[in-house]
Amino acid sequence: QVQPVESGGGLVQAGGSLRLSCTASGRTFSNYHMAWFRQAPGKEREFVAAISSGGGRTYYADSVKGRVTISRDNAQNTVYLQMNSLKPEDTAVYYCAAKTGGWNPSPDKNYAYWGQGTQVTVSS
Repeated sequence: QVQPVESGGGLVQAGGSLRLSCTASGRTFSNYHMAWFRQAPGKEREFVAAISSGGGRTYYADSVKGRVTISRDNAQNTVYLQMNSLKPEDTAVYYCAAKTGGWNPSPDKNYAYWGQGTQVTVSS
């Protein structure tokens, strides 16, 4: 079992960058596929990016592809989300999530463990 905790959110101008971090407690972090989701006010939660347990596979939503990079450091029990060229429509609460089992990275129902979220606000 892991408990993700996000950090790194904040206020940034359009075109700027942020790096989110998610540190997960537990000794078996390397067994978990990790992902980032986001939820904007009045909208459903949506998938952003995912990385496999060993880091060898990644998957991105079309809306962020080319602007966002997900990575992980299993020795530090941490997954990162580097976001560049941010747009006002990226404003949302960003959640880190963990799952075991098969890859199938995008459906949020596949993830058993969730963090509390970190707010990202992009001003125009």
